[in-house]
Amino acid sequence: MAISAQTPLLSIRDLQTEFLVDAQWSAVVRGLSLDIRANETVAVVGESGSGKSVTALSTMRLLPNVGARIAAGSIKLGDEDLVHASERRMRAIRGNEIAMIFQEPMTSLNPTMKAGRQIAESLMHHRRISETEARRETVRILDRVRIPNAAERYDEYPHQFSGGMRQRIMIAMALACRPKILIADEPTTALDVTIQAQILELIKQLQEEEQMGVLFITHDMGVVAEVADRAIVMRQGEILEHGTCAEIFNRPAHPYTRSLLNAVPKLGSMAGSTGPRPFPELDDNGQLKVQEIPVPPVADLSAGPPVLSVRNLTTRFAIRGGFLKQVRAVVHAVENVSFDLAAGETLAIVGESGCGKSTTGRSILRLLEPLAGEILIEGRNIRDLPQAELARMRSQMQMIFQDPFASLNPRQSVGEAIREPMLVHGLCDGKEASRRVAELLEKVGLPAGAERRFPHEFSGGQRQRICIARALALGPKLIVADEAVSALDVSIKAQIVNLMMELQSSLGLSYLFISHDMAVVERISHRVAVMYLGEIVEIGPAARIFADPQHPYTKKLLTSVPIPDPNRRKERRPLSNDELASPVHSVDFVPPTRHYQEVTPGHLVQEWSKEKRWMRAG
Repeated sequence: MAISAQTPLLSIRDLQTEFLVDAQWSAVVRGLSLDIRANETVAVVGESGSGKSVTALSTMRLLPNVGARIAAGSIKLGDEDLVHASERRMRAIRGNEIAMIFQEPMTSLNPTMKAGRQIAESLMHHRRISETEARRETVRILDRVRIPNAAERYDEYPHQFSGGMRQRIMIAMALACRPKILIADEPTTALDVTIQAQILELIKQLQEEEQMGVLFITHDMGVVAEVADRAIVMRQGEILEHGTCAEIFNRPAHPYTRSLLNAVPKLGSMAGSTGPRPFPELDDNGQLKVQEIPVPPVADLSAGPPVLSVRNLTTRFAIRGGFLKQVRAVVHAVENVSFDLAAGETLAIVGESGCGKSTTGRSILRLLEPLAGEILIEGRNIRDLPQAELARMRSQMQMIFQDPFASLNPRQSVGEAIREPMLVHGLCDGKEASRRVAELLEKVGLPAGAERRFPHEFSGGQRQRICIARALALGPKLIVADEAVSALDVSIKAQIVNLMMELQSSLGLSYLFISHDMAVVERISHRVAVMYLGEIVEIGPAARIFADPQHPYTKKLLTSVPIPDPNRRKERRPLSNDELASPVHSVDFVPPTRHYQEVTPGHLVQEWSKEKRWMRAG
């Protein structure tokens, strides 16, 4: 079908999608209209619950058969209205003319099927080609999305690929039949900045080659600025504003759009600051809130003994195989890591997936048992403590996990979840614990009456506040925050970061802040440690790390961060086949001794050479 550049490939008019709630139909998308043309990217932005993903599922006709319906409007692919198309016709369209990249590749891929076979299956269904031809075409497509050794990796299962590689497989599957329209639903949300940059560049290149129209769904305004031609801002199922990307960013008309843009963490916004600084927050009318959030003071490691002192921490995992389950190889997850954390200080640990950030945090709390090293909390090495004493010591160190829903018991009310650690540690009786629960909920910005509700009755940001309240229940001195704000919307992320700063200032908390979001790290941290393959390659004051990074890997991380400004779109960069090198080594491997250079006081950089392992072939 020949379609001119001005004729929309996809045209949605007055779409209304409804869900059945308490025996009544409730609209979750109201009066939505949009057009997508060839080689055009339209971004739909908004917070969770705004109707972005429901719009995509409505377009693909993938809504649940029961409890959901398209109540009004039209969805036209060329001249064909998909709302009234039969299910048989939609099966022919899905994956062939309209394809979708889903947000979570691990749950979207069948874990029991080989990755290559899942792509080949689509080709055999839509193109009616033989299995041999489908395999040959699949290998070509995998090569095209830069999967190294595609022919050999065809027969591997999804769990054998990294997160970035799995997302590339999803892209390959979506593009296998050369669709006219590609719907990308949050395809980079959980990816590290370097992998995110590669995925965005890959989608853009393939779009130009195939002249596809792309509907890009995201809440990341930096990604919108990087890839979109036009942007649509949604809230509570309605379009509040739409226009070209430049118009939306340079002249936002709606107060909500201004508040969204204002909440975006911008790399470089802390230039000239010597310590953390809260995010400015806007109300629903786009007006700056009057904030009196105390800024955490600059911590001084020489002022007294550190809250946490880690020396030569090493954590490894054995890979077993064979009939006798012998150790075949060893994963060097954390290797010879050392640092101090002062009272009231935030030390951020950054790096790509697989670098050892989370393993470091879990090893420090002995949720994983280290192989070697010292972990001193208030001068006591917790590696030497028996389990009973370790349990008592854990009241001084708590953890905030990435997924608040998974870390809360769905059968336990919020009040019970916060009250339980106080009762287990014998800090107070039931009456006093209930008083403390109300006090903690109020401290994190939730009403005291929320204690009777269950986790599923709260939003993602509210659940994260509940997890913070639970972590504070025992009065800890150290909190390990493992990707605590990575999956949150921008405005909720700003609120949580500001809350953490306020609590740090009032309670003197020390944070070990584990993250791959460099803009948030710049805003919240006093010092930054950059990890690669289980080792710290650079550590120093946040201002120095961001203003004058010394290690090439640190520079690579910072240049990969998308900038929320369409006028500063990066020039095209060649894509690399390489991902993070493997930390798996033979049983007899002995890590080399690393040497560090102090470039300025407190700013240490691991020495490297051009031949060192961190370099990538691309």
